[in-house]
Amino acid sequence: MTIRANEPVEINIGIDKIYFIIVNARGFDAKVPPVEPDPGSNPSEDENREIIEDYPDDASAEVLRASIDQLTDEEVIDLIAITWVGRGDFDRTTFDEARELATERHKARSARYLMGMPLLGDYLDEGLSELGYSIADYRPEDD
Repeated sequence: MTIRANEPVEINIGIDKIYFIIVNARGFDAKVPPVEPDPGSNPSEDENREIIEDYPDDASAEVLRASIDQLTDEEVIDLIAITWVGRGDFDRTTFDEARELATERHKARSARYLMGMPLLGDYLDEGLSELGYSIADYRPEDD
């Protein structure tokens, strides 16, 4: 298949799903161990640290895992391939090769694999950009 430089590469996953995963992956990546395991009740004193601190009842990992697990095999394969493009392992001209390798390696633990990558959100954003898409141009319907 010939890919033109100004034409987006066809992908098998919606930008809306990738956008949701990027937003959640960036939130998940930003989590840090709590400074105080039992925070006080005055948010003005804690400077909103609880937002980025990783408490046991924080659902950010569950939301990210569920958003990946609900994808079809074809969508997960493209998500992995897009991540590899964003990481610099492949580019727009070798995207089909990335898909083939992702197909060979795709297992039921794809969410764990992807969530184990620091900067997953950034890799997806960069991968989409390389493939001719822009998250900056995407606006979810509820915005």
